[in-house]
Amino acid sequence: MILSGLVFASARATFSVAPNAIVRPQSHRMNVELVGQIGGATYAVAVRGNYVYVGVGPRLVILDVSDPAHPTMIGQTLLPSVVSEVTMAGDYAYVADGESGLGVVNISNPINPTVVGFYDTAGYAWDVAVAGNYAYVADEGGLRVINVSDPANPTEAGFCNTSAPARDVAVAGNYAYVVEYFNGLRIINVSDPAHPTKAGFYDTPGWAYDVAVAGNYAYVADGGSLRIINVADPAHPNEASYYSGWAVGVAVAGRYAYVAADFVGLCIIDISDPAKPFQAGYYNSPGERVHSVIVAGNYSYVTGEVNGLRILNVSNPANPTEAGFYNPPGWRAFNVAVAEDYAYVAANDRGLRIIDVSNLDYPTEAGFYDILGYAVGVTVAGNHAYVIDDANGLHIINVSDPANPIGTGLYYILGSPRDVAVAGNYAYVVVELGRLDIINVSDPANPIGVGYYSAPASAYGVAVAGNYAYIACGESGLRIINVSDPEHPTETGFYDTPGWALDVVVTENYAYVADGDGLRVINISDPVHPTEASFYDTPGWAGDVAVAGDYVYVANGYSLYIIYVADPAHPIGVGFYRTPGAIYNSPLAARDVTVRGDYIYVADGDGGLVILRFRSPVSTAVIPTSGGSLASADHTDYIFPANAFTDTVIITHIPLFPEDAPSPGNLVGINHFFKVTAVYSSTSQPAQLAPGQTYTLTVRYTDAERGPAIEKTLAFYYWDGSQWVREPSSTVDTDSNFVIARPDRLGLWAVLGETRRVYLPLVFRLY
Repeated sequence: MILSGLVFASARATFSVAPNAIVRPQSHRMNVELVGQIGGATYAVAVRGNYVYVGVGPRLVILDVSDPAHPTMIGQTLLPSVVSEVTMAGDYAYVADGESGLGVVNISNPINPTVVGFYDTAGYAWDVAVAGNYAYVADEGGLRVINVSDPANPTEAGFCNTSAPARDVAVAGNYAYVVEYFNGLRIINVSDPAHPTKAGFYDTPGWAYDVAVAGNYAYVADGGSLRIINVADPAHPNEASYYSGWAVGVAVAGRYAYVAADFVGLCIIDISDPAKPFQAGYYNSPGERVHSVIVAGNYSYVTGEVNGLRILNVSNPANPTEAGFYNPPGWRAFNVAVAEDYAYVAANDRGLRIIDVSNLDYPTEAGFYDILGYAVGVTVAGNHAYVIDDANGLHIINVSDPANPIGTGLYYILGSPRDVAVAGNYAYVVVELGRLDIINVSDPANPIGVGYYSAPASAYGVAVAGNYAYIACGESGLRIINVSDPEHPTETGFYDTPGWALDVVVTENYAYVADGDGLRVINISDPVHPTEASFYDTPGWAGDVAVAGDYVYVANGYSLYIIYVADPAHPIGVGFYRTPGAIYNSPLAARDVTVRGDYIYVADGDGGLVILRFRSPVSTAVIPTSGGSLASADHTDYIFPANAFTDTVIITHIPLFPEDAPSPGNLVGINHFFKVTAVYSSTSQPAQLAPGQTYTLTVRYTDAERGPAIEKTLAFYYWDGSQWVREPSSTVDTDSNFVIARPDRLGLWAVLGETRRVYLPLVFRLY
């Protein structure tokens, strides 16, 4: 605007994961693939036998805890979203996977867990419980009952809406006990899983986070207290008592309730008399937020969001002691810069994390630097990383040895600094309070403020090019500042964008502004009178922007959007990826983006650092009414005759990954899926062929691409919105490896073929 490791006692090793075996709902991506990931928040924990299952960002990590003092990571797998909760049944782990719904992981071999199935629930999946053949998912919209008798193909059996988001669920007998985030405890009869019905409700006074059920009582972690609810009569639950104190997670074992008490730590409550609970013991975890807890035997396992897993010996509840801990790559990624083979991640309260990305499939942490406050921004110039500390100012860190970064200088800044750019001997820092500070960093050990500009509104992003600094100035849009004299910066011009300007990147004559509701392309060839060239709507909250070649990359708080800007007046969306870190309607994922070569690095909040790759290139051509042609890099050719369109259009060819297109069913693709669109160059409005007009479409293929397809059956197919339909004019030249057609439509296309033919037997009749 990151620590990878296992830590047991004094030993430390590093490990990260590549996205093998990932299963992602198709609607979550287009034309972008996941390459690697590291980091993320820790929310979920479950235990069975000698294994503990921990959610770390979008990963499910399996630990061998047969020796609790030395937990050993033995396997992990990557899921599409941040792991919110996990439970086991048989050979499977069932994961509440946030935006992606219910994930099913085969854990029969803990060393090699594999994702085998998914069910994308209607909302955000917070929690899951399993009983028999059913998984009960606490989802944003209520309780979803999922049939998992075939774990590879889970299907919804029934659902029951709740009046507030369902945050957690426990199942006992014929009832599911669901906590509604704002309301309290909802009891649902699930004796008929296809038709769950509401049985009873108890409105707790706080915000209900978690629930555990034992005997006739439900124990609700209600934010500011633990509420003990008598559920002997599920239709008429009533409160037996409560215990005041922070409560965001709860587990019950024997006569004790174990309460995750946020910043307080773990509280152990004696509930032998549910009407008179009292504290029996506690474990203080200074500086850590205890988020969830589970108990097995003499041990309690607690997660701390960004501080990993603590294993506590609770054989004496009055005096719990730490037996061991697992320190995963646990941090939230706020900002990222890339230089050479390293990514530098501003990780909020975990400082600067330096990630070795020489092997993009397996990024690992090389080093870290623990700053005083909260790292929210970073850039790298030469041997130094310049880190924005929200609470203190600008840290200058020598990273010539990435494994041993050394703090060199600190420049104190008040007013919540937000972003930094470095050009020559100067660092340019924007402050949310409404200011640009110019700092001489020629001597990194002694940074000196030399000038400042008072902005008319909160300042969030800055870019420097030539003699100008460009400030994303919140409600005041883009401000252009002349910094040729750093001691006396002056405003040259401005463009008041309609939205909320949060970041800016400049290339040649254009400034690309992340403007809240989308991307604004501003012509700055005349810095005194900048004008808007175009706008592209990115659903969500556009907060950061990067440019590489003809493409703009926008991080919008939930996702990454890729926009083709070869013609800045006509931006075209060509790629999309829903990043893992999106947390329930809160734009805290995809916070920052940078691009290096063919790879995209996204600081993804709770999802850690995500490394992506975009399938390019996109091809475009201007087609006048006199006709024209387009030849793409993936061997797709178009010829448009005169009068194919009623006005000049811009044709765009977008190649697609096969997995980003609808399934071909019984047919087989040959790696030629693509979308062709047209817009009028004068209005940017969608265009279609004139009535009765056709064009020539040709794809060249190789024998290797053809694969198992029967060559004579190859043909163009178009997607009509529900199925693939063979283009009637399609023919194939098997000698020259061409598929040719003269269609009368644009849209989504594929070259498909048959893999087998069925012949009826010949029947002869003798007379």
